[in-house]
Amino acid sequence: MLRLQRRRWRIRAFRKRRNLRAISNRTDQIRSSDILLFSTQRNEGVRLPYFLKYYREMGVDHFLIVDNDSTDGSLDYLARQPDVSVWTTRASYKRARFGVDWMNWLQMKYGHDHWCLTVDPDELFLYPFCDTRPIRALTDWLDASSIKSFGAMLLDMYPKGRIDAAPYSPGQDPLEIASWFDAGNYTISKNPRFGNLWIQGGPRARMFFTEEPARAPALNKVPLVKWNRRYAYVSSTHNLLPRGLNLVYDEWGGEKASGVLLHTKFLDTFSVKAEEELDRRQHYGGSKEYIAYAEGLKDNPDLWCKWSEKYINWRQLEILGLMSKGNWA
Repeated sequence: MLRLQRRRWRIRAFRKRRNLRAISNRTDQIRSSDILLFSTQRNEGVRLPYFLKYYREMGVDHFLIVDNDSTDGSLDYLARQPDVSVWTTRASYKRARFGVDWMNWLQMKYGHDHWCLTVDPDELFLYPFCDTRPIRALTDWLDASSIKSFGAMLLDMYPKGRIDAAPYSPGQDPLEIASWFDAGNYTISKNPRFGNLWIQGGPRARMFFTEEPARAPALNKVPLVKWNRRYAYVSSTHNLLPRGLNLVYDEWGGEKASGVLLHTKFLDTFSVKAEEELDRRQHYGGSKEYIAYAEGLKDNPDLWCKWSEKYINWRQLEILGLMSKGNWA
């Protein structure tokens, strides 16, 4: 049944390719050894300069981005970048399974046999030794270990005080403002169908889903994959098929290497973004997540609490058990 479902998602992605119109297709520059980054964005112009800088410095070779009808000039900005290929669409984000169909198509066409990192513009990928080793050191080790996928926990970052107190500027490191996180307050279960871990909790669960924590957003992701055109993401990057790619954890008491995605959603830009997405109703579950955000932030947009911890580096997260270097030394 899962093989049939994977085939269905791949066929669906092939059909959804008609939604996309190339604005600047530089994929002829991609070399066989290149590490690729895939993303969708809408009106993220303020974030894009730092986003591209961060991943270029990490060692990403080429960016493949779908712009979903932006109105803030970000499409033109992306089209001018020499290492970015960008497509645009006015089609429904929701009807493309929240962008997954577009990502699956581009990965089928351009990602085969490449290490592919799939992230949003508000996500900063961390992995063990990322302060001293480029991402190619990680992918080389994964290749040598015959590991085809690498998991990461989504860690919500936020300021101390009101999230609208400090203005965010283009090109600025968002962690200069959103530098705090919840060190605990997480639950983990196993998805019996796809075999992936299901992680929930953090500030979004305690602030916006206090009465219904089971409806809080999932924090488990598999963002880095040695792609094969037969693969397909199922639900964002929370899980994919074949299901063996979701086994990014050790079931026998040890630890597999894993990373963290620092989620910098909660800046002063968030309130406007939330209102826009609430009006568009293009997100999962009738945008119930954004309804919860609007209600929760109406009176006091402050996620900080006395148990919040200030981010230092990846080693801090390893000590807290939020990521692991496994047997990679």
